[in-house]
Amino acid sequence: MEGIYDILIAGAGYAGAVAARVLAEKGKRVLVLERRDHIGGNAYDCLDGHGVLIHKYGPHIFHTNDQKVYDFLSRFTRWRDYQHRVVANIPDGSGKPGWRLQYPVPFNLTSLETAFGPEEGGKLGGKLLAAYGAEKKVTILELRQNPDPEISALAEYVYEHVFVHYTMKQWGQTPEEIDPNTTARVPVYLSRDDRYFQDAYQGMPLDGYTKMFQRMLDHPNIEVRLGVDARPALREFQGTVLYTGQADELFDFRFGPLPYRTLDFVFETWQDRNYRVPDAPYPDPEHPLRGGDFYQTHGTVNYTMDEDFTRITEYKRLTGQELPGVTTIVKEFSRAYTGAAGEIPYYAVINPANDALYARYKAEADKFPNLHLLGRLAEYKYYNMDAIAARALALAESL
Repeated sequence: MEGIYDILIAGAGYAGAVAARVLAEKGKRVLVLERRDHIGGNAYDCLDGHGVLIHKYGPHIFHTNDQKVYDFLSRFTRWRDYQHRVVANIPDGSGKPGWRLQYPVPFNLTSLETAFGPEEGGKLGGKLLAAYGAEKKVTILELRQNPDPEISALAEYVYEHVFVHYTMKQWGQTPEEIDPNTTARVPVYLSRDDRYFQDAYQGMPLDGYTKMFQRMLDHPNIEVRLGVDARPALREFQGTVLYTGQADELFDFRFGPLPYRTLDFVFETWQDRNYRVPDAPYPDPEHPLRGGDFYQTHGTVNYTMDEDFTRITEYKRLTGQELPGVTTIVKEFSRAYTGAAGEIPYYAVINPANDALYARYKAEADKFPNLHLLGRLAEYKYYNMDAIAARALALAESL
């Protein structure tokens, strides 16, 4: 391949596609090898069998404060203004089957009044504002240390109803195994701004993520080959390589596999009158349901107290797609990644032992000066979409 390509990139997701475009525009000839049969990585979207635009690998909501990243991506897409709002859905405590409460998360002043009633919630909100000031994010640790027993009790409520059970499902841990430092950072937002993110730039690609990636990779200096495992080519290619896959797999797991969490997605399509009522609390699920175009009140609803799944996402709420009479949702189930065929590693399990194991793989990679590890899997860390785009921009520009 030498003499034909200057750069070999393994993976056509955010990391690989952004880097490929920057390098191509600098005159580099880039070959992108993608193991899957599509571009876009985990942000890939497509129409399901009912015509609903879905994110095949779980919901992706773009948000950033990085104007450079926003401006770069905006070259390849227009944006639908979408402000992501998430609610926790929990039993309301009445004992009536199917009756539930839902309130904004992160927990805020509106959540207080929903959970404790307007009068009691308003009083607690007043105490918090007096103690910490408006528009502040106050952690559970800070609230627990407050001498006012009602405020410290609020910290315990948020921990129990919003954080601990959800985290147990997400990471497969008991409360005793959950890192206390993580618990301490859980915030209560002293505001009525119920958006999940407060970033300056938020939205969804107007024509979908896949279209954005198609435009990004549409350059005469870029060739994309799908359904190709890049690893054999890496042994032959002597030029610069950007690798976005698993670091342990790249070196044939010689030090043992790095632990990950994976996700099982259960997609459901609802048509005609088979909808939940878009109100809260929900009625008894055994009762007849009203018709409508939506399954739930928000794009994402977290089940923080019960159910085996962590959340339900309804795609039409995210994308703004107008498709009367039909909607598709996805339920997410988290479990340990085993490496079995068809499983996808989504989240690195960060702890000192796993960091040390990754360091051994990174040391192996460093023996090859033309090899650059880039992305969630290659770097064994969590990146939001904007952060990995920024990382790819910086690396490509340095090359």
